[in-house]
Amino acid sequence: MKYQTGYDSFQYSDYFKTDLPEHWLEKRLGFLAKEERAAFVDGPFGSDLKSSEYKDSGVPLIQLNNIRDSKHLMQNMKFVTEDKKKELIRHLAIPGDVVIAKMADPVARSAIVANDFSEYVIVADCVKMTPDLNSVDLMYLVWSINCDHVRINAELVSTGTTRIRINLGELKKLKIPYPPFEEQQKIANFLDHETAKIDTLIEKQQQLIKLLKEKRQAVISHAVTKGLNPNAPMRDSDVDWLGEVPEHWELPKLIHKTTNIGDGLHSTPEYQDGTGYYFVNGNNLIDGKILIGLTAKEVPERDYKQHYIKLDSNSILLSINGTIGNVARYDGELIILGKSAAYMNCKNDLMPEYLMLYLQSCQVQRYYNLEVTGTTIFNLSLNSIRKMNICIPPKNEQIQIEKYCISQKKKYDVLVDKATSAIELMKERRTALISTAVTGKIDLRNWQSPNKETREASV
Repeated sequence: MKYQTGYDSFQYSDYFKTDLPEHWLEKRLGFLAKEERAAFVDGPFGSDLKSSEYKDSGVPLIQLNNIRDSKHLMQNMKFVTEDKKKELIRHLAIPGDVVIAKMADPVARSAIVANDFSEYVIVADCVKMTPDLNSVDLMYLVWSINCDHVRINAELVSTGTTRIRINLGELKKLKIPYPPFEEQQKIANFLDHETAKIDTLIEKQQQLIKLLKEKRQAVISHAVTKGLNPNAPMRDSDVDWLGEVPEHWELPKLIHKTTNIGDGLHSTPEYQDGTGYYFVNGNNLIDGKILIGLTAKEVPERDYKQHYIKLDSNSILLSINGTIGNVARYDGELIILGKSAAYMNCKNDLMPEYLMLYLQSCQVQRYYNLEVTGTTIFNLSLNSIRKMNICIPPKNEQIQIEKYCISQKKKYDVLVDKATSAIELMKERRTALISTAVTGKIDLRNWQSPNKETREASV
């Protein structure tokens, strides 16, 4: 099928299921790599590189989380020793190589290896491609691999159910739209310029979300430690991390305002699907609720009865191992607790809703930081929880503070949701723009950067 548009004529591609300019070709990734032995390789087998060999410094690894939005991100970095690198010399990547993710999400996403380090080692679920720069423009190659039309074909040849994976052989056979070299450079220049503008807008919205969350946190923290009356007489709490509190508020240790404080099972129970009884740890405490549907595992009824802890509507749970400070209110779930989830049963003069807000305040977060132990995995002891000071207003004020915090949270959440929606729309536009350019739906042969700057050809 042909029609007139920016280009003279188009031809339908059975592979990409869309029209491409008639003079464009389709090329397999394997044919665009250098003719070298290690120009297109995946990472080492798991037995060749174990997580126990990861270090905090040395030669950096490229993992799945380092490949995102066409970028090689320097985040959550892990390293190996120089000796280990020498063992894995076949799996080295250097700046200017292309790394491709074998696993979702999404599968086959790619990025140019950054020049922050002189060399890297890829892990098992990543692929390193050294492109032949006489055949393909480096940036165009990455943009084309990351376009929707290529991703869809990658998914079609991937395997797996919960998280799909593409193997090295299928990656080599994966095709990209292949315009003449000068057009590749024009398209890449255009996408560099336009996506940079979108990325800047996304970054501004992300900063806005961060500021809104910080403001929400500050407002709530002030309410649960200073009260709602700005004219209320204050007194020094004599607690460094807490500061001044209203003069008429109580300031006991938490143990004196609870009937029991404890944690869960210090061993791993037997698991059994379909029982309706769940084993809950600190990572299941999300946004004030106990989430059991996704990550909590089911246990036999006998284990539930053996390890059941009496909880009720006055019970608050707190994560005390790994991630510190996540809270949730017990709501009748059929659960047994693990050691990373502490529980507190409130007495009548301490509302669980107020305690949950207090445990999330900036002041209490500072207390956690003072009390935690461990280096890579943090731990907060039950003794630290029991001896923690808590400023408690009269019950009628607790009710007012809870209502105020709920209303403030809703106000800020609306603004956060709007900014989040704006980010999603911009990401959709970014994705659509890449596919439009890489499949020739817009003619960029005469495109010039508004700044009159052109990217030098890759060498």
